[in-house]
Amino acid sequence: MIVELVCSAVALLLYMNTLSADFCYDDSRAIKTNQDLLPDTPWTNILYDDFWGTLLTHSGSHKSFRPLCTISFRLNYFLGGLDPYGFHLFNVGLHCCVTALFTAFCRPLLGGGPWSLLAGLLFASHPIHTEAVAGVVGRADVGAAFCFLLSLLCYSQYCRLRHNAAHSSRVAWRAGSWLAGSLGAAAAALLWKEQGVTVLAVSAVYDVCVVHRLRLRQALIVLLKRKNRSLLVSLAWLVGWGIILLTARFHWMGNKPPNFSNSDNPAADSPHFLTRALTFLYLPSVNAWLLLCPDKLSFDWSMDAVPLLKSIADWRNLQSVMFYSGFALLAWFSLRNPPLQATKINESNGKSHVSNGKYATNGCSHKHNDNHYRDLNLKSNGYHNKSLKVSQKTLPATESVVVFSLGLLVLPFIPATNLFFYVGFVVAERVLYIPSMGFCLLVTAGVRSLFVRCRSKSFRALLLTCTAGLVLLYSLKTVRRNQDWKSEEMLYRSGIAVNPAKAWGNLGNVLKNQGKMAEAERAYRNALYYRGNMADMLYNLGLLLQENERFSEALHYYKLAIGSRPTLASAYLNVGIILVSQGNIEEAKRTFHTCADIPDENLKDPHAHKSSVTSCLYNLGKLLHDQGQHEEALSVYKEAVRKMPRQFAPQSLYNMMGEAYMRLNILEEAGHWYRESLKAKPDHIPAHLTYGKLLSIMGQKSEAERYFLKAIELDPARGNCYMHYGQFLLEESRLAEAAAMAQKAAELDNEEFDVVFSAAHMLRQASLNEEAETYYGKAADLRPDHPAALMNLGAILHLNGKLKEAESNYLRALQLKPDDLITQSNLHKLWNVMQKQGLRTTAT
Repeated sequence: MIVELVCSAVALLLYMNTLSADFCYDDSRAIKTNQDLLPDTPWTNILYDDFWGTLLTHSGSHKSFRPLCTISFRLNYFLGGLDPYGFHLFNVGLHCCVTALFTAFCRPLLGGGPWSLLAGLLFASHPIHTEAVAGVVGRADVGAAFCFLLSLLCYSQYCRLRHNAAHSSRVAWRAGSWLAGSLGAAAAALLWKEQGVTVLAVSAVYDVCVVHRLRLRQALIVLLKRKNRSLLVSLAWLVGWGIILLTARFHWMGNKPPNFSNSDNPAADSPHFLTRALTFLYLPSVNAWLLLCPDKLSFDWSMDAVPLLKSIADWRNLQSVMFYSGFALLAWFSLRNPPLQATKINESNGKSHVSNGKYATNGCSHKHNDNHYRDLNLKSNGYHNKSLKVSQKTLPATESVVVFSLGLLVLPFIPATNLFFYVGFVVAERVLYIPSMGFCLLVTAGVRSLFVRCRSKSFRALLLTCTAGLVLLYSLKTVRRNQDWKSEEMLYRSGIAVNPAKAWGNLGNVLKNQGKMAEAERAYRNALYYRGNMADMLYNLGLLLQENERFSEALHYYKLAIGSRPTLASAYLNVGIILVSQGNIEEAKRTFHTCADIPDENLKDPHAHKSSVTSCLYNLGKLLHDQGQHEEALSVYKEAVRKMPRQFAPQSLYNMMGEAYMRLNILEEAGHWYRESLKAKPDHIPAHLTYGKLLSIMGQKSEAERYFLKAIELDPARGNCYMHYGQFLLEESRLAEAAAMAQKAAELDNEEFDVVFSAAHMLRQASLNEEAETYYGKAADLRPDHPAALMNLGAILHLNGKLKEAESNYLRALQLKPDDLITQSNLHKLWNVMQKQGLRTTAT
């Protein structure tokens, strides 16, 4: 127990600095924008949505059904909201528990004391774990590993009791309970992450190679002749339960595999079989090297981080050949050679060594019998005769441990090999969290074997020194790598050497959020230098340029983004917005229509797509509404409501629906949608103003005034609120109050043309002509090309007796709108007055 606590404490110390880290990389999508974490989202949604909050049966879903992980995120959110400290604390605590379980599992395989301690320390300190522990979304891998080890531990207890189960019903019940616990933990591991189900295959290897110590030939004989009933029954349970879990899992995700983009897994998208085969054969060797020498780590290995192998002549094929040859030789010799006799150990200190070809423990020697397991009696019942019973006080042979280690290393990695289905990554470090257990166990078994076989004290000292140095180097690398995960900026800068396109692009997003626009632009352009067809980077660069009011450049990059990815709805949305600002209304309407017709299939983030489509429909409806096409606008708004995703904020859309109904004089429906808008966002000011206006029309004056006053209370610095309230007061003939509201509105929003112009109207209607003249003048200054502003300025000047100035403004208005009859009539009236007063006019 002390060894387990020591290893857990080391794991805790190594990851203490991650507790102050922020959310990084995929954490935003899995946590910040995942509606399944919110308290008002039904718990049952977790059973139908994937890890990212997308419906499992949706074509764009990654099919990552991990409800236990999502529940843990939801628990974190319930306890501490979006404070990253609680999320990181949970991850680190879970990693410490996994470290303790792994160390405990190694005890009967390696012996207590230094060897299980070494295995535990290697696992606790391995730098490959930093992504899984420091990155919050890596909790899926850590949680799956926790249940994975629980399942293995339960199965080992089942194996210990199994040979006595036939003689005692009590023992049989206990054995069955351990087996049920193992199968249940395997199901839980699957619900943490898909990789967890491989524990069933690892348990089978444990049973065959560690418990029964069968070699390759013996295992085949046993399976073919069905002589070992208990082993076959156990394997049948494992296989049957695995089939049930995988079938249920495949059915639950819609009986369809996920779809991934070219950038996620370029080799899978290659049309050439040779390229796919060579690349997929090479990638396991890359992962093996990361386990052995994790000198270069990255948050993302997608795109061209690992260039495709397109030819047999590529030198990297030699690395693949060497990797598979070495692996095959190690497995062959371990499976082919007969196992050594089980080594007795001293439970008090766990030490054993070889002396003159004999295993010695506490000074007692036991003759080594090479043929002990070679001359097996295949006719014995289930191989459980006395010679095959494994005492709790013995260790399995090194060959058995090696074979099991290889199984623990390889089997959990098989889902990531693209052998059965394509995966959405090239290399993913967190996927190596469970396979690293096999690596740590294999290294420890090798060190122990060298230590036991060599009698030279100097060599043993050198071996232990090198091993301690390896643990120290791993620990230092882990602490250093944890620093990279403390913030997104540090993480992305660390990934530039491995995946420059993705790292520069993500770094640009961070710099933009920090307000460093020039640096962000350089980062985006660097990303596009390495990979010029990245739609997301083209879009992000366009967005940055749009925020800097470089609209023509922004429009160019948005169109490039659409060319690279025609389904990028957010790009269509911003193109339409820019076109509206440039006055290209018809082209903007066509752009919004095109966006609305994009099918939401095979998309990486269908929620974001639906939000952009809804926004496009909202903006299209507003254009139609402004053009007086209220029925068409209402139809578009209804379509937006149908397509609106759960996370979309609907208050503005509902308010505009109310506006459309009010313009069509369907007042009851208008009131319904105004109330829906306020229900969605009780402090939504536009809905307070429009609903107040509707109530005034319906004769509910006191209720209407209450909503106007509430809007002012919500935002006392917003001139538009005072303007609407002033118009209400004007209609109620409360002229002095209306004039005061008008002046307040114009003072607060003195750069807003509509507010200043409306304030001038209200002051004129309140017979405050001098004040009205001032604000009509300000409106004309704000919009010198607005004919109505010039015409009204001319009219108030006319009333105030400033005839020459009035004439000048009437003439400017007619230059902008020559066919305006009101301006023409006012101008002729003005000329008549000027002629009577003997003033010269432009007409004469």
